[in-house]
Amino acid sequence: MAEPGPLSVAADAFLAHLRARNYSPATLESYALDMARLKSRVGEAAADSLTSHDIRRALAGLHAQGLAPRTLARCLSAWRSLFHFLARQDQVRANPCLGLRPPRGEKRLPNTLSVDEMAQLLDAPGDEIWQVRDAAMFELMYSSGLRRAEVVGLDLGDVSLDEAEVRVTGKGSKARIVPVGAKAMAAIRRWRAVRDAVARDEKALFLGIRGGRITASALARALKQLAIRHGVSAHVHPHALRHSFASHVLQSSGDLRAVQEMLGHASLSTTQVYTHLDFQHLAKVYDQTHPRAKKK
Repeated sequence: MAEPGPLSVAADAFLAHLRARNYSPATLESYALDMARLKSRVGEAAADSLTSHDIRRALAGLHAQGLAPRTLARCLSAWRSLFHFLARQDQVRANPCLGLRPPRGEKRLPNTLSVDEMAQLLDAPGDEIWQVRDAAMFELMYSSGLRRAEVVGLDLGDVSLDEAEVRVTGKGSKARIVPVGAKAMAAIRRWRAVRDAVARDEKALFLGIRGGRITASALARALKQLAIRHGVSAHVHPHALRHSFASHVLQSSGDLRAVQEMLGHASLSTTQVYTHLDFQHLAKVYDQTHPRAKKK
């Protein structure tokens, strides 16, 4: 086995590995934070010296600091990935995170907008060039269930106007092809017609005000401003468009496997959270329509 180094060196090597695999900046930031939390609890111990007892104590300490169960679960998952990486590099003999579970918290459902709220958000896009861009971005996110980082990373050639589909590079550099709806295609054509007037980046599909590729933070600000301008009172953030896509497609089709493939989820269990939203929708319809369900 290779000579074990201090935890900070191991964590830096792991983060460099994730960067090489083109993980999104937001994901890298989360992993870096989780590595820092581990180091805050165990110090600069050699990675191979850590045991499951050390990991349990680290989780307990973070829990005592007030971290939520969901955050602790993410920490444990990141640490498990770290030691899995080190084991493949022959830096540790065993993964001390295996078999450990974080404290359970209340299961929160994804934040979604209703069909009417989505129509209110996306209808009447406006003629100003950045309004045209915003309409194309957000129609595409809702039409195809794209993540914010995936939209930011799109190049001109990734959207096929002839085939009405978009090629997306998702987490872990995994590519998938997703259909694009008619409204999104019309909005993209409208944006493509005016894009070159402000373009400095030859490849990027969506641009910022300086003509380069739009940033993730600029996209989020544009969506927030759009919601305010159109009077949408629901909490609107980029991932809510992806959640709304999944929920609405599942409500209409009931095809969980198709939703999984379009979202790019590696595991069906990740997609199954939307079945709870679908059941809520069905229960609401039942309560409103069944003669024996109505309250007198």
